[in-house]
Formats: sequence, structure tokens, C-alpha cells
Amino acid sequence: MATVEQSSKLNLGSGEFLKDGFVNVDFYSISNPDISHNLNEFPYPFPDNHFELVEADHVLEHLLDAFKVMGELYRICAPKAIIHIRVPHFSRGFTHADHKRGFDVTFPYYFNPSFGPGYQKIPLKLVKMHLRWFAQPYMKRSVMPLTLVIIGQAIGIIIDFFANLSPWLCSRLWCYWVGGFEEIEFIFEVSKG
Repeated sequence: MATVEQSSKLNLGSGEFLKDGFVNVDFYSISNPDISHNLNEFPYPFPDNHFELVEADHVLEHLLDAFKVMGELYRICAPKAIIHIRVPHFSRGFTHADHKRGFDVTFPYYFNPSFGPGYQKIPLKLVKMHLRWFAQPYMKRSVMPLTLVIIGQAIGIIIDFFANLSPWLCSRLWCYWVGGFEEIEFIFEVSKG
């Protein structure tokens, strides 16, 4: 368990997957996160320009306003901090009853000042984007036989390779041919002058 004073790393929406060395924050968790906070309520209980790394693994899709959350992450991140997000791709994004949205390759556009009227005034530089056909194997192990998890991971490696040659083309055309993608990952660098 870490406090804000002890760590510059944040695990946003930690759920039951607490991370050592991170400040773990969640609201509906039974795992006793370091901080209990409803992530739909702003501002978050963290100082400006503090965190060097924020990880949000399958949490944004559960929240009411993804852009407001991104603005809050921008506020609490130090210059050059990394925001690492994993969310459901829209082609499989609504397979969970609590998901408010799925995401696609256009999500980073809204943080690019050259995007014109769509720009959210949150300057973030996209460092990496990656589609994943078979995501969250750590969760699947609790509900699937290990053999199926291994087979799914092997097939996923092949499908992911081709999908990530052009995530845009995959997201627009052939994602449906393989049953959809479970996850899209974004890694952003915070741009503060």
C-alpha cells in the first residue's frame, strides 16, 4: 500500500488488481484500495502535477465522461508523465452490462491540438496504440480452462500482428471478420509547457 506522498504512480480504478508501488484508487472494490474515491466525482483527491505514471486498465468504459477523466488525469500528471490506458475496442466494447462505451483508433485525435473543433484542450502525445484480440488473460484464467487460455493467446498473437500493421484499417474494416477485438491500448505522454 502506498500513499500519494510515497509514490508518483497511480493505478486508477484498481478493482481487485492492486499494484505494489502504486497508489491504488477505486470506489467499488472489495480489495481495500489505498484511496476510495468515486471516479465520476471531480476533482480527484490528488495534487496538480504529481504523478509520473498513471495506469487505467479497463476503467474508462465504466465512467460517465471519458474526456472529463482525461482532463483530470492531465491535471494530476507531471510534465512528460505517461498515461497508460487499456479499454475495450468498440467491436467488442459492449459485452459487459456496465460499459458505457467502446473506443477506437480515433480516441487520440481529441488530444491533438491540430484536430480542430474536436480537440478537448488536453494536449497529450500518442506514444503507442495497440489492438488486442485476446485481452486480460489474468482474468480469463479464473473462468476458462488453462488450455483454452493458451490457445486464445496463441491465436491472438497472430491476429494482433496483422491488426497492428494498420490499426486504422483493422478498426474500420476487418475487425468484424475475427469476431471483434477485446482491447485497444493507448500510451500517452503528457505535454505541458
